[in-house]
Amino acid sequence: MKKPSLLVIFLTVFLDLIGFGIVLPLLPIFAKTLEASGLVIGLLMASFSAMQFIFAPVWGRLSDRIGRRPVLLVSTAGSAISYAIFAIGSGQSGQAALVLLFVSRAFAGICGANITVAQAYIADITPPEERSKKMGLVGMAFGLGFIFGPALGGLGLKFGGVTAPGWIAAAMCAANFLFALFRLPESWQPGANAVAQRPRWEQVKHTLQRPGIGLLVLVFFLATFSFACFETTLGLLVSLNFGMKFETIKGVVHTFDDKVMYLYAFCGLVGALVQGGPLGRAVKKFGEPTLIALSLGLVAVSLAILPFIKTWPLLIGALAMLAIGSSLTRPPVFGMLSQLSPADEQGATLGVAQSAGSLARIFGPIFAATLFDGHPSWPYLACAGVSLGAGLLAWARLNHAVTKPQ
Repeated sequence: MKKPSLLVIFLTVFLDLIGFGIVLPLLPIFAKTLEASGLVIGLLMASFSAMQFIFAPVWGRLSDRIGRRPVLLVSTAGSAISYAIFAIGSGQSGQAALVLLFVSRAFAGICGANITVAQAYIADITPPEERSKKMGLVGMAFGLGFIFGPALGGLGLKFGGVTAPGWIAAAMCAANFLFALFRLPESWQPGANAVAQRPRWEQVKHTLQRPGIGLLVLVFFLATFSFACFETTLGLLVSLNFGMKFETIKGVVHTFDDKVMYLYAFCGLVGALVQGGPLGRAVKKFGEPTLIALSLGLVAVSLAILPFIKTWPLLIGALAMLAIGSSLTRPPVFGMLSQLSPADEQGATLGVAQSAGSLARIFGPIFAATLFDGHPSWPYLACAGVSLGAGLLAWARLNHAVTKPQ
């Protein structure tokens, strides 16, 4: 039997996130060209997370019971199907297009177990003192996915038309399934420890009552809520402030300015560089609680200035600051969560945290896109305040929360 490998799980997550990176920048702009309101755009962006919120703890507990590998295989196969539906929908017009886009994102959310179970996989094979650093591999996969994903999506738009990005994403996830099928070994032996199986809400209550975990989950919720503002409205903001054109012919998206895709790719590049290098040193120098607080402060500053920027150099600088801040938040949060969780509850604990992130990605996009209809600066200023508040909370209380699980 193959030995569980960080490299293999990294590549599994990376291939899946390329597909995610291809599709995410397109959703709000496709919806806007189909004359969707801010509320509808927010609901479209939230549909993935709504389903993930429901199913992430289920997948986490299931992986504790039957192993990580089968759950990862099912989720990657489902992702491939969801992106095929997206490709079909992006070539339709009017209500038919919006319905298919909603279906594709909801189905992707149901199958979206990859990140939760990948984090549990890393926790299985990594000593507690190294988990914050190794969790950075998931963040690095996010970053690289947002480099290659939007770039591939931009090339697909240029050479293959508006349906090409969806088909590229589906092909990447199909390749991911085959790679995981032949190369990904199991990391967790279900019979090695007795796994406590509790009803969903009892598990949530049990997890949040553990020392420090409830506070970490709250900080992660607030950080994710703030970042959802950027994910949902960046394309709309930049197209407005820089005069980009997105046009339709007979109700079907036809002309798409692909500069937005490369802005997402730039943010992914910065995030990958940070998490692939300075992250480990930053954790050792500052410790997880201080690093979380500082990262959220950077996110707050960058969000506050983004809607008022009208020149490309300043936009690139603000996006770099945002990418640095956001890339330094997630790994220490999940590293601390894994340290504070018993070995036989890693999947369940990380599933609860992922559900909190999904909940933030339900309300965050709806909040941001709806406010954007009122004025483009409103969601950015509001979420800057939320991020600042989360940073101050982390600064004041996380240092007192670090205890070892019993």
